[in-house]
Amino acid sequence: MKCPFCDDPNTQVTDTRENEDGDVVRRRRRCLKCDKRFTTYERIDLKMPHIVKRNGNRSEFDHAKLTSSMSLALRKRPVTTEALEAAVDRIEAKLLSLGENEVPSEKVGELVMKELKKLDKVAYIRFASVYRNFADVDEFSEIIREVQTRPKRGRPANPPSPDPEHDLFGS
Repeated sequence: MKCPFCDDPNTQVTDTRENEDGDVVRRRRRCLKCDKRFTTYERIDLKMPHIVKRNGNRSEFDHAKLTSSMSLALRKRPVTTEALEAAVDRIEAKLLSLGENEVPSEKVGELVMKELKKLDKVAYIRFASVYRNFADVDEFSEIIREVQTRPKRGRPANPPSPDPEHDLFGS
């Protein structure tokens, strides 16, 4: 590590500590030339895929935008911040596990809808109405019927798909 004060490449680590989660390492360093001390942080840098929009434009994945859009759907709903953050983490993990450099925005939207459906049915309907651009009341009625389906005789309304890769809505 190069010294930020004198640019000398010879520095010595004097102390190393991990944060509570173990995902960041803090290192205190001392320059062997000018004897000044400084701190560096080491963390994993995972590369999220670029998002390909419907019009073909590409943009970087934006954690804040994902969280904000889900928060908007969950506004005034009884869902904790921790539950929202866990849902966002699951979406990000799924995107990373795809191993793709680019992912269509439709895939992200479907992942968001899947998570919202688990968190809160009203938020799911709110998000779906905007995401799918509902044109009339019939489309609202259809999605409301979808979330109102009740399991019969202890069986799930939508049995799990044998292939989780193709199981965006449990159908």
